[in-house]
Amino acid sequence: MRDRHQITRSAELESLSVFRKFIEKECKQHKRIDEQICYDLKLAVDEACTNIITHGYAGMNPGSIILNLEMAPNTVVVTITDFGHPFEPSEARAPDVEAGLEDRPMGGFGLFFIYQTMDEINYETTPDGNRLTFIKKLST
Repeated sequence: MRDRHQITRSAELESLSVFRKFIEKECKQHKRIDEQICYDLKLAVDEACTNIITHGYAGMNPGSIILNLEMAPNTVVVTITDFGHPFEPSEARAPDVEAGLEDRPMGGFGLFFIYQTMDEINYETTPDGNRLTFIKKLST
């Protein structure tokens, strides 16, 4: 059985806390989602949505971000849809995690955190918007 939940908000930084609360509420409804998984989901969504807000809609009026959560018996599937500039995650430079804090440029860790916390990641640009999907496997 799959549970599907969706929320749409404006692509503004104020929406991030709404998305985190939404994820927290939905995670609490599922016994197999522990605190660490919920934290990982919130972190990944927060980082992805921050990138959409600051880069995806750069130079544009803030559009919307649609957040879908699909809770399945063994996975959580998160889909984030926006209508800003397309972005190919595989083309982003990986941050230098070995560099000292003073040698690191600001930013650049959002995708790194998403790749570290999620099990599968897919990005596509279609006429219906940009769609980032990530999957978190639940412990068996």
